[in-house]
Formats: sequence, structure tokens, C-alpha cells
Amino acid sequence: MKTLEDLKALREKLKSDIKVRQGSSTKIIIGMGTCGIAAGAREVMKAVLDELAVRHLNDVQVQQTGCIGMCEKEVLVDVMRPGEPRITYGKVKPADVKKIIAEHVVNGRVVQELVVGKIEQE
Repeated sequence: MKTLEDLKALREKLKSDIKVRQGSSTKIIIGMGTCGIAAGAREVMKAVLDELAVRHLNDVQVQQTGCIGMCEKEVLVDVMRPGEPRITYGKVKPADVKKIIAEHVVNGRVVQELVVGKIEQE
């Protein structure tokens, strides 16, 4: 970083990144316990953030959580759309992220072959 313009550009990018992680109606929650990280959760998180950026989906909140006890199904990714059941995807790889975002987050169609759980929201 050599100029004030570089600093301003970085500030705008970071503001955008923070917006992706906060306040929205749709949530994506990624299991980032040690079991998830060992299974590749960091790479999945990066793929999620990258795909949301490419699609300009600034209204999707991305969160991380610790281990929830399904270590054998890591990497776990939950998608919560307003008024719909919370869907848990298991054994998610970075290559699966585009399909989950395109099908479920954008179009509301659950990717059945990756589902490991479903919780009705109140």
C-alpha cells in the first residue's frame, strides 16, 4: 500500500467483506471446529465468500460455528432462508459450493444429494 487511494480502496473492500458477514435475511453457517477445519472448512469458507462476491450477493450473512457433534459428516454447511427449514449439508467440498449457492441460496431448491439434516424454523 503506497498511496491514500490504495488505503481507501482497501477500506471499501473490507466494508464490503464485513457486510457479507453481517445483517441479512439468508444465512450460511459453516462448521469451523477443529474437525471441520481438518476436513477442509477453511477452503469451503473461502469458496463461499468468493462465490458470493462473484454473484454480488451482499445480502447473505456468512457465519462460522464450532463442532456440533457430527464430525464424520464434516465439512458441514447450513443454509437458512427466511420462512424455510434450516438445511444442513454434509461432506461439503469447495467444488460443491457453486451448486449450493446457485440452487439453494439463489433459487430456493435444496441440493438433496448433500443434505444430512433439516430443522423446521419457528
